[in-house]
Amino acid sequence: MLFATRRRLLGGTAVTAAILGLTLTALSPIGPAMGSEELPELMRSADEEVSVVEVTLPDHTALDRLVATGVDLDHAAHINEDGTLTAHAVVSPSEVAALKARGFAIGHSVHEEGDTEAVLAEREATIAEAVAANTEFAAAAEAAEVSDVKIIRADYYTSYGVGYLSVEAKWADGQTSNAALTVQRDSGAGTAMGSGGTQNISRFVDAGVYLYHRGAATVTTRPDTIQITSPTGDVATAKVNDWLPIEGEGAGGPNYQTDFITSYLTPTELYDRIQALAAEFPEISEIVELPNETNGYRRLAQAVLGSANASRVAIDSRAWGHEGGNDVTVALTNPGAPNAPLSVSVTGNAVTVSLATDAAGALTSTASQVVSALNASPAASALIVAYTYRGSTGLGIVAPAAVTALSDGLSAPDSVSRDPHPVYAIRIGKTRDGSKPGVMAYAQEHAREWVPPLVAIEAAERLLRNYAQDADTKKLVNNLDIWIAPSINPDGGHYSFYDFASQRKNMTNHCPLTGSADFGARNSWGVDNNRNYDVYSLFDGYDGASASCTSGTYAGPAELSEPESANVDWIAENNPNIKFSMNLHSSGNYFMWSPGAYIADGRISAPRPTLEEESFFWGASSRILTEIKRYRGMSVTPARTGPISDVLYSAAGNSGDMLWYKHGIYAWNFEVGTTFQPPFESENPTGASAHAESQEFANGLIELMQVAHDFDTDHQRPTSTVAVAPSTTAGMVDVTFTTSETASVFYTLDGSTPTYESTLYGTAGLREGAETLTVAAGTQINWFSVDSAGNVEKNYKPDGSGKNFNKTTVR
Repeated sequence: MLFATRRRLLGGTAVTAAILGLTLTALSPIGPAMGSEELPELMRSADEEVSVVEVTLPDHTALDRLVATGVDLDHAAHINEDGTLTAHAVVSPSEVAALKARGFAIGHSVHEEGDTEAVLAEREATIAEAVAANTEFAAAAEAAEVSDVKIIRADYYTSYGVGYLSVEAKWADGQTSNAALTVQRDSGAGTAMGSGGTQNISRFVDAGVYLYHRGAATVTTRPDTIQITSPTGDVATAKVNDWLPIEGEGAGGPNYQTDFITSYLTPTELYDRIQALAAEFPEISEIVELPNETNGYRRLAQAVLGSANASRVAIDSRAWGHEGGNDVTVALTNPGAPNAPLSVSVTGNAVTVSLATDAAGALTSTASQVVSALNASPAASALIVAYTYRGSTGLGIVAPAAVTALSDGLSAPDSVSRDPHPVYAIRIGKTRDGSKPGVMAYAQEHAREWVPPLVAIEAAERLLRNYAQDADTKKLVNNLDIWIAPSINPDGGHYSFYDFASQRKNMTNHCPLTGSADFGARNSWGVDNNRNYDVYSLFDGYDGASASCTSGTYAGPAELSEPESANVDWIAENNPNIKFSMNLHSSGNYFMWSPGAYIADGRISAPRPTLEEESFFWGASSRILTEIKRYRGMSVTPARTGPISDVLYSAAGNSGDMLWYKHGIYAWNFEVGTTFQPPFESENPTGASAHAESQEFANGLIELMQVAHDFDTDHQRPTSTVAVAPSTTAGMVDVTFTTSETASVFYTLDGSTPTYESTLYGTAGLREGAETLTVAAGTQINWFSVDSAGNVEKNYKPDGSGKNFNKTTVR
């Protein structure tokens, strides 16, 4: 793909976190052990500059020693090909000297304070540019050069047979005024403005930045034209477009089979299903076991004894619950005698604590003392670990507690494995050697989202079972390399099915014993897999993820720390033929793509796609969403279609951004349906239904594969033209480019030969389409276009040697 390499260069970097002043927890430590009291102290003065340097280490023991020094570590700590490790330390010159004196090998500097100053300057410039754009629009409106209201989109669509009009518009005073805008509609071509009624659209403000006004309303007839009169009296009009018109026949001929889903499926059942499919269709499919096993559907057995926090004692088993931890019991007893000492006894798996008393026979043992006694007992500590409750000092007096069985709290049947769990994908295609264009679909990053895996299974069934009798399906399977992973997060999925339906994350407990690691917090543990990726993440300073181990959007201790997210990265990294992907989520009936993250302060976004890329996203999305609508008339609305950060919120470290920016993959995200776990069937044909949703979104997923096939077979070269219009500035003209298909335009204004290094024709603004260039009359414009598949207009060679570029002098 032409622009894949460019996108890969845009990924977030580890040093960004240091740039933004984040405090990150080091992954682990480093160094050699020395005990000389003459070693220089590891500290820095306030007047010293600091830099980020590489520290090369022979092994993990050395890494542990480095952490023990107390040095300020960035979160980077990676294993090199030769088995050594490299960590990044934020240090001053005196700290470098102190580390060298301790035997650490200091490598080159990867970040200086000057780099920080440059980034801060760039940040200020970015904010200033955004402010200037708003100011320029407002100033032009005030000078009466343009209307102070601009209509961005006006879309008519139907959903379940009901007509809607969706409008987006920008107003010059939108940043400072809360006023809504009123939209007038006609009732069809040739009718009076206002005859179709009116509707209000309201401000869309994100991270304190006004983006545009938007809103949708039902309409009884399709309007042809709308008009908005701003509060200042300026007027804008626009023609209404059709959104997702249904034309022609859907996918599949008369023998095309659908509807292979009859119930919700647990992760175990999902894997059984794809393994059975691969066994039935071995010529065109295979099972791939991904390289990283999950932690497993397993936990330590636990208990919390006592009620008041200061006197509570938390207990964890040493063994996993299913491996013996669930057999352990603990009791706290009153000896019933004065001056009794605190003691611990163990019989088999039964641990008994006899609490201490004073001369009057009153209990005197504190929670801290009980914890110390349990952990000091060799027999007890072989079975359990004790700790005070959530970081309490444990100074409260402990009350007696009856025999309490430790429990892992897990309820799934024995058919659900408690071992570290393999994660499987089914790979579908006649040729599966990486030579065909690749498409990836993956579901259940979030455990509680039960419908998306059904979409994945339905699509796999359709591809395999229709191969023999449907020509379109055979074309896709013969010419694509399709990866479908129905459950990225099997541990969380099982936990959601059997223990806690609202589980979002995986099951790994990263909380420290001094935090929320006890049994009462078990439904809050885990990492949000879709915040754990390594591009534009929390660790890079982006918003929409949390550093708290109990947060619903916990990003984990490090980027790609979790096997679930590492598996998605592995598929993309090891299969560079994959050019398209779909991440299946629920709910909300959204359809989104990158950018998916921004820094809230100043709303500094991850890089936006180029005009050509954005146009391709929109064009392919229209095809995909039309096929979704074909099933029962459900429309994903224009307001819920677009880049994640435009239509929803910032989601730092999401997988779509990683695939787009790091791996150069056109990556979309379904948000299926309106609830996480709707009824499987519904008496209302337009109601929430897992069955119906699985079918309609499987339509869309198959259409994505058709998009991939068409992309690969596109050998049509684009054409382009220049349109010239008078400018409001004397001696200037307004110029726009038009292309015959989704394509990029590179141009020069100084008479030089256009290349890929020339200026790229861009967008006018957020969701506003192509920009308008204002240039001096008499300017010579040289340009060429190239489409998404890499076809260059006129077969022009854009390396500087070509001569057959387009040229014109504008007047």
